[in-house]
Order: sequence, then C-alpha cells, then structure tokens
Amino acid sequence: MQNERIKEIYNAAVKLFLQQGYSKTQISHIAKAVGVSVGTIYHDFAGKQEIMHFILKCTIEPSFLERDFNGPITDKLFIKLNDEIKNEFIKAAEVFSYNLKNVDADYTFENFISDAFDLLERYAVGCLFIEKNKMDCTELAEHYLLYRKKFISAMTEYVVKFMEKGIIRQLKHPELTTILIIETLSWWTMDMRYTSFETLNIPTELAKEVCLDNIISAYKI
Repeated sequence: MQNERIKEIYNAAVKLFLQQGYSKTQISHIAKAVGVSVGTIYHDFAGKQEIMHFILKCTIEPSFLERDFNGPITDKLFIKLNDEIKNEFIKAAEVFSYNLKNVDADYTFENFISDAFDLLERYAVGCLFIEKNKMDCTELAEHYLLYRKKFISAMTEYVVKFMEKGIIRQLKHPELTTILIIETLSWWTMDMRYTSFETLNIPTELAKEVCLDNIISAYKI
C-alpha cells in the first residue's frame, strides 16, 4: 500500500514540479493531487526536497521506485546523488558517442535516430526538471549544460558523417538541422507528456514510431 502511494506521490510531484515549478509547489498541492492529507505525505517523505531528490534518483535508477521503504524517506538516501547524476551523464554521453566510428558499417541512420529517442526518453523527467528549475539545482544545471553541449556536438557529428557518406541528403545547414531533429525528439519524448500546452499521453512506442517515420523519411536518401 505504501509503495503504491509513493508512486502516486511521485507521479503527482513530477507533473507539479515540471508544470508550475519546484519553488511554487507546496506539499499541500501534492497532497491534493494525490487525494490524501498533508500528514500522509509527511508519513512517506520528510519534506519537499526529499521528494525532489527521489524523483531525480528514479531518473537514473528507475528500479528505485519499486523499493519498499520503512518510514519517511529522508535525504540520508541521497547524500551522493549529485555525483551519481553527473557520472550518469558522463556515461550516457560516452555510450551515445561510441558508434561514431561505425557509421555506415554497423550503425545505420535508423539506429542513430532510435538511440537518440531512447536516450532522451530515458532521462526525460530528470532533464526537464533541471531545465525548468535550474535555480533550485544550480550545481546540476551547470553540469547538465555541459552534458547537453556534448550531446548536441555528438548529434551534429553523426549527422555530418551520414551526410558525407551519402546516407542522408545534403544539408545546407547541418548544425541547425541537428537542432531541429533534437527539438523534435525532445518534444515527443519530454514536452508532449509533461509540459506542452496540451499534454498528450500516448504509448512511448507510438511516439517513437512517429518520430522515426517522419525524421528518416525527411532526410534519408
């Protein structure tokens, strides 16, 4: 029962933190969204900061949401969280860039767009939280900015390699086209579900199918 309520608190807090902002969200707002008393929230979490850290932890370790917790969740569980998130960003960037040497051999344009979608979808909540609430997590925001620059650079390098090998059509502005691809994927993996003016809750598989169909047909020769 407690685990299910924690999941409900997680889901409600995610929407509130992303839509109206962490600083403007109060425990009472989360309690109202879940349909429980404020006291019940404090039975599960020591405070709002612990809920924020719980959400960020679940971004890099999804199975954390399935754990059983005794008593309120405190920041004792998140002492090294910032370092864990930074290391996760570094590892994700390295893994994503790995196939730059395999373009046209074992790594296709379809693989590339699929992997980019999966990467953005996996870290959607955490990345959106940092983007929307950077003043509440300045250290993470600085590191996230560096990670995002590396991601854009790797995406651009992939696009240029696919173009040079004649796999996709010649692009007049490859850097800007890369930004267009990233923003398209970002909307379908992140904004659509959480922060769009009109949110759209469709299966991830369908969102990915739409992205791959349109992006691949737009650029591949």
